[in-house]
Amino acid sequence: MKTYLAKPGEIERKFVLFDATDVPLGRLAVKIANSLRGKDRPAYTPHVDTGCYVVVVNAEKVLLTGSKSITKTYESYSGYRSGHKIVSVEEVRAKKPDRIIREAVWGMLPKGRLGRAQFAKLKVYAGAEHPHAAQNPEPVKF
Repeated sequence: MKTYLAKPGEIERKFVLFDATDVPLGRLAVKIANSLRGKDRPAYTPHVDTGCYVVVVNAEKVLLTGSKSITKTYESYSGYRSGHKIVSVEEVRAKKPDRIIREAVWGMLPKGRLGRAQFAKLKVYAGAEHPHAAQNPEPVKF
C-alpha cells in the first residue's frame, strides 16, 4: 500500500466556525491550530497546506484559567531604545481581544513560509457577527 501525499492543487478547503465563549484558551488554540494545519483530516501532509479556513467569534469571551487573567502579559520590542512594551492581558482584552487568540495559535504553528500561509487563513472576530456567512462555516463543538 502506497503512502498518500497531498498535492497543493487537489485540496478542497472548507470553512470552520469556532465559538470562543467560555472555552479555555489553550484548548481552543490547539483545536484551531490543528484545523489550520489540516491535522484533523485524513489527507494531512506535513509539507503541504491542507488545512481549513477558521473563523473564530466571541474572542473577547475566551476563558483564561487560574491566575492568568491577572499575571499574563504580552511583550513587544521595536528594536529602538525604550521600545520595549509590556501590556497586561486585561488591556489587550479591552483594546484588541483577537490578539489573545492570534498569539496563542501562532505559537502552535510552524515558523516559516508554510506557517505564515496557514496563519493567514485564521479570521478572528471579537463579537458574534462575522462576514463569512456566505461560505456556510461548519460549527465545531467542544
